[in-house]
Amino acid sequence: MGDVAVADAALRYAEVSVGYHGTPVLTDVNLDLVPGQRLALIGPNGAGKSTLIKSILGLVPVLAGTSTVLGRTPAQARARTGYVPQTDSLDADFPVTAGQVVMMGRYRRIGWWRPTRNDDRRRVHEALDRLGLADHAKTHFGVLSGGQRQRVLLARAIAAEPRLLLLDEPFNGVDAVSQEAILSVLRELSAAGTTLVLSTHDLTVAHELADTVCVLNGRQWAVGPPDETLTADTLRRAYGGHAIELRDGRTVLVEP
Repeated sequence: MGDVAVADAALRYAEVSVGYHGTPVLTDVNLDLVPGQRLALIGPNGAGKSTLIKSILGLVPVLAGTSTVLGRTPAQARARTGYVPQTDSLDADFPVTAGQVVMMGRYRRIGWWRPTRNDDRRRVHEALDRLGLADHAKTHFGVLSGGQRQRVLLARAIAAEPRLLLLDEPFNGVDAVSQEAILSVLRELSAAGTTLVLSTHDLTVAHELADTVCVLNGRQWAVGPPDETLTADTLRRAYGGHAIELRDGRTVLVEP
């Protein structure tokens, strides 16, 4: 994946190592993503998926190699990067509505403590509507279901109009209705040119959504189209020999 010019790349990592306090968590990462590309990060717990995502945000240091995000350093590109975390720090008991949560995604554009504009309110409504939650704008965030809260957090991210969207296990604990709503919006965003990077344990999602898969566990084991990377052999090696079963032509991980 080395044919993408830096100026055209949404994300370029070349021989990158990332980690904490000078100790690598993940090594040998090589990625070239263009606008609209959809990358799924696959690997067991502790493989480095979340660490890689945080490095793209500039929150975890790159210890070696070359890294550019939207043509800039990860930290410089953060304002144009959206992020849906695995577990949000927002307290479900905090008295805030779904609409107010989504409006948080506009703060970088309007500035803290400045009044919202009609355009900001329109963007918030559109983001909620795309996720099927327009009628819940005034609903207390804490009373929404887990799937609905996840959709609100995605709406918050897309309200910021990011060029690159990072999602850390966005389907954990999400009901089927919410998962389909999220997948539909992600496809729309990609078609409009937003680059997607998401970590997931769901190989079916990786097959259906991603055009590129990166298999990780301490290092990059494989990267490429799903049919070439999500093979039983690659997954056995990356997952440390855990059992792999092939069911109806689909690869399924069986964790011990």
